[in-house]
Parts: sequence; C-alpha cells; structure tokens
Amino acid sequence: MLKIGLEIVEMTYSQSQSGAYALLLAEIGGSRRLPIIIGGFEAQSIAFGLERTQPPRPLTHDLFKNFALHFGIELREVIIHKFKEGIFHALLVCEHNGELSEIDARTSDAIALAIRFKCPVYTYESILQQAGIAMHKEDIAMPGAHETTDADENEFSEYLINELEDQLEKAIESEDYEKASRIRDELNRRKKNY
Repeated sequence: MLKIGLEIVEMTYSQSQSGAYALLLAEIGGSRRLPIIIGGFEAQSIAFGLERTQPPRPLTHDLFKNFALHFGIELREVIIHKFKEGIFHALLVCEHNGELSEIDARTSDAIALAIRFKCPVYTYESILQQAGIAMHKEDIAMPGAHETTDADENEFSEYLINELEDQLEKAIESEDYEKASRIRDELNRRKKNY
C-alpha cells in the first residue's frame, strides 16, 4: 500500500473531553487533516519534543529513545495503519543490525517518539478516507471518524443536511475539528440511511 506522509499542524486542548488534547496531523501536499485525541501526559511529551525543551529528568519517551539508541535500535518510521472503533493504531518500524521490525504502539506514543527520532510519520489512503477531514468544501463528504452516539445524533438531529454542511465548513474554518468530526459523522449517518 502507498504510504501518505503526515506532519503535525497543531495541538489544542480538547473541548469535549476533560484533560485530553486534540493533535492535528496534516496530509503532506494534500488538504486532509487527521484529528487524534490524546492524553495530557502524551500532549506534554509531544510539546516538549516539538519545542526541543529538555525537562530536568528524562520523560518516558526520552528514556525509550535513550534505551533504544544504547542498544543500537533506530526508529525508521511510524505508520498509523488502522482505525478501529474510533481508535487509531500505529506501528513503530525499527531497525536493529540491518533487520526491520514492527512494534505495535499507541498513536500518541508513536508520534512522541517520531519527534525524538526525527523520523517520518505515515498513514494510508484508507485511514484518511475513513477518519480524515477535508479542508475544502468539495472534499467534505468522507466516512466517519468515530461511531455515532445518541448524543451526537441529538446534537444535530434537528438540522437539515445543507445546514449541517454549512456548520461543518464553519467548524473547520474555526479549527474546531472535534465538532467538525461529529457533524461529518451525522452527515454520513444520514447518507447511509437514504
């Protein structure tokens, strides 16, 4: 499968989940974005890595990098390879003595390590189609990022499809990707039912 490069665009405090953050990855050379909800510890570690800030004592991801390098293990790439039941799954592609190995990892940990090893992050077209958000209006109708809940349906159930499409565009423009994801899911739910 063809791998699609991703880069970190931003990280913001989650408006829908207390103590969580939204990490936004962008398709390199494309218009789609992949919003991923991560925990506070992972957000802090990613922020330290991006800012190249050295904490007084190594964080877990720093320790992992130091451990790997000590034993001659290099992280070559991270692949977000699966999206199941609203959760992203990642692989660490490591090299040791010329042999490649894949290690299952939480996506937030994989991103924190990719920053430290300065290695690329990839995904596949199927993941972007399933969970990505298009930044252009003509590309918006994409499959849902998470299972629609009763709360999601009730939140947008009184709106017409064209009103939802307008709200989706406004949510994307204001960079409220979590709301955009819920609106997109509602639109897709309705399209499946028609």
